[in-house]
Amino acid sequence: MRLPSHQFFDDKVASVRAATASADGPRFTPAPVGCELRLFTPVTQTEIVEMVLALSDKQCLSDPLPTWLLKKSVNVLAPFLWWLFRWSLEHGVVPSSMKSEYITPILKKADLDSSNPKSYPPISNVSECLVSKLLERLVSKQLVEYLLKNDLFPDLQSAYRSNHSTKTAVLKVLSDILLALDSSKLALPSLLDMSAAFDSIDHDTLLQRLLTSYGLGENVIAWFAS
Repeated sequence: MRLPSHQFFDDKVASVRAATASADGPRFTPAPVGCELRLFTPVTQTEIVEMVLALSDKQCLSDPLPTWLLKKSVNVLAPFLWWLFRWSLEHGVVPSSMKSEYITPILKKADLDSSNPKSYPPISNVSECLVSKLLERLVSKQLVEYLLKNDLFPDLQSAYRSNHSTKTAVLKVLSDILLALDSSKLALPSLLDMSAAFDSIDHDTLLQRLLTSYGLGENVIAWFAS
């Protein structure tokens, strides 16, 4: 059953796709020679234990397993988590139980119209939040290490990079503006707000780009597709 708020966001993504349907097709730059991530590196139980102990104590409301309990029992649970994660990475499959989510509409501001779906951004929580988060972090760690090793990150990307943030992005923009003004040039920032940017990403295009431009192997691609 589709709730009105859910239908609103479905329609929003559909409208964005319709508005860009006439755009040119994607073009992909091939990955540098020798850059290839064919398979994930096998994880170890020690790696899993360290990652669990590094978790914050913040509790995911939809998860039946409290963070403190996972930390306390990590040495007992590590072999089972290791088997699950190893199987997932080897077969390129994310367990279906990790893809079930609870969607909670939260009113943006108290003075907004509570009867209007636009007033509610959907907050999603995976049903197995902690275990899913651990698996995602294992994959993220390997992918980021591969991208850094092969210099595949865009030079000016601040998101999802260690020691980078919105502060480094703002500093870069501010620096460029000041340099332009010092050279008696005109500085005109252009700011774009991409509506439903993440929600409207074409999955086939994204996977093809990961395969062609970043050298991810078929098993790794299969995991992301799953």
